[in-house]
Amino acid sequence: MKKAVIIFNPNSGNKRFKLDDVIRCETILKNYGYESATYVTRYKSHASEIIESLEEVDLVLSIGGDGTFNEVMSGNLKRKKRLVLSHLPVGTTNDIGAMFGLGKDIEKNLKLILNGTVKEIDICSVNNRIFVYVAGFGKFMNVPYETPRKMKKRIGYFAYLIEAAKYFLQKTSLYECTYEVNGEKYHGLYSFALISNANRIAGINNFYKDVKLNDNTFEVLLCNLEKKKDIVKSLLYLKTNDITKVPGFYFHKTNHFKIEFKEKLKKPWCIDGEELDINTKKYEISIIRNIKMMIPTKNIDKLFIEEQEEVPKKKSKAKKTQTKKKDQEKDELSKRTRKNTKK
Repeated sequence: MKKAVIIFNPNSGNKRFKLDDVIRCETILKNYGYESATYVTRYKSHASEIIESLEEVDLVLSIGGDGTFNEVMSGNLKRKKRLVLSHLPVGTTNDIGAMFGLGKDIEKNLKLILNGTVKEIDICSVNNRIFVYVAGFGKFMNVPYETPRKMKKRIGYFAYLIEAAKYFLQKTSLYECTYEVNGEKYHGLYSFALISNANRIAGINNFYKDVKLNDNTFEVLLCNLEKKKDIVKSLLYLKTNDITKVPGFYFHKTNHFKIEFKEKLKKPWCIDGEELDINTKKYEISIIRNIKMMIPTKNIDKLFIEEQEEVPKKKSKAKKTQTKKKDQEKDELSKRTRKNTKK
């Protein structure tokens, strides 16, 4: 019998998901051939400690919000032998789960996962602190970690919108910085930035038109908008246009990004909805590859580049055909030249 471990954060999202629901998940796992054990998190970073100390198992199932899954992923990367992970979202926005095609029905979600497949994904790190889907600084980026937990439990996603509205009315700060990406250096004033490897951010589906989770790149978006009217215009513009083409936004696709600020930020970076416990002038974002996750098959075609095993063969065959054709043309030209010389 295969072995699975459930890591459950009872403080994520609202109070609808309880230990009774975890027991139902254990039953489903048993029906799929897994013997399971459940660990309940008690404090910040506990999920990371749990997975780091586990013996080898076939699957680790995270039940909680995006921050909980970040902790599980962080602990997994500290292991000598990484484990296969999966995630059941019961948080407030659940961007990761929604990206993979999961809904609100926990039991249905678990069955979709167990009927799915294991894929290798890329994740990122900022100054050696990993993030699974998004990190950033500046305007609105403090909203996820400063929105009161009680408020999130009571009204869910609307709690973020209320907090965002408060910050919208406040003066927008601009941060002077220099950043380096794809061999080029840029300098300027920016109000916020997003670094991500996801197509759903802050509850917005298809935030980018084409994101692949295994292409060895992540997306970088910086903004220099400061005035409220310009921010509103950009939001309206987004309804009919790709965000990478909105005036005031600067987009890059890369696997390495460096940024240095003239002064330390007043508000810490946000990573996967949580506050980054680093406050410095220099930040470096890089990519970590080949993290194994069990996910539903629903959005695989949309989120992953196709397997490449057969491509070299096809290209090689095509190349041979082109070479043969060129050789034939050369032979024909040579024959004609010889005939002309004889004449």
